[in-house]
Amino acid sequence: MSKKIILITGASSGFGRLTAEALAGAGHRVYASMRDIVGRNASNVEAIAGFARDNDVDLRTLELDVQSQVSVDRAIDQIIGEDGRIDVLIHNAGHMVFGPAEAFTPEQFAELYDINVLSTQRVNRAALPHMRRQKHGLLIWISSSSSAGGTPPYLAPYFAAKAAMDAIAVQYARELSRWGIETSIIVPGAFTSGTNHFAHSGVPDDHARQAEYEAGPNAGLGEEIKKAFAAIVPPDADVSLVADAIVRVVGTASGKRPFRVHVDPAEDGADVGFSVLDRLRAEMLHRVGLSDLLKPRALA
Repeated sequence: MSKKIILITGASSGFGRLTAEALAGAGHRVYASMRDIVGRNASNVEAIAGFARDNDVDLRTLELDVQSQVSVDRAIDQIIGEDGRIDVLIHNAGHMVFGPAEAFTPEQFAELYDINVLSTQRVNRAALPHMRRQKHGLLIWISSSSSAGGTPPYLAPYFAAKAAMDAIAVQYARELSRWGIETSIIVPGAFTSGTNHFAHSGVPDDHARQAEYEAGPNAGLGEEIKKAFAAIVPPDADVSLVADAIVRVVGTASGKRPFRVHVDPAEDGADVGFSVLDRLRAEMLHRVGLSDLLKPRALA
């Protein structure tokens, strides 16, 4: 397996951190990016440096704020300056919120969309010109089973953002295939431990509106949802399964990588939903004579 130059967004913890460590352990040079590496994430930077040193792997931290185009451009320029290329880009950065949809302000919806969706566009616009010049590359998107599987309420802003990101990932896959750039979409299910999604999830800004829900027929519904959510996740569900799946995708030969990989111990049905949706989309391209867009063209 050839050594890849890999960038992961949102790699301070959770899926991103585990994936960065696993890919570095597989022999790749990995840039684990995060914001504020000398401030709020200084301890994570130190821990990652310790991991790299203890395991003799090429794992580096990189300042990158996905909400700032200036920061994104600077980070990409640094990688190109040091390595001359980017082989794999992993869109992992994201944030979750929990509460009644009505209690979130439009500004909160917009903020979540910025973090989970617009961030991928900023990074793509910085990185893809280099991948297109290379005539090869791999985009990995961390999606969510909520986009095609069973979903509980009180996660509307997050689910909407992940669905938007997934839709964008599908379209990018078609538009980049003739450039020799491949796409794999990783679809994690509900992991209620091992990540900071729930621990660090945001709450509604409109406390009065949230209180109305708690005082009405939905009283206690939030706790019911969390308990029900946790109950369907097997006790041995390990978030490192997501990292392992990504390592396998990266290690697979170009042109043979799966378009989607489901990692869902709770089995919420997204694998069935997406298989139907992706098949319908593929059949449409076949029907109009654009089936070549379904696989990356070998150019390099």
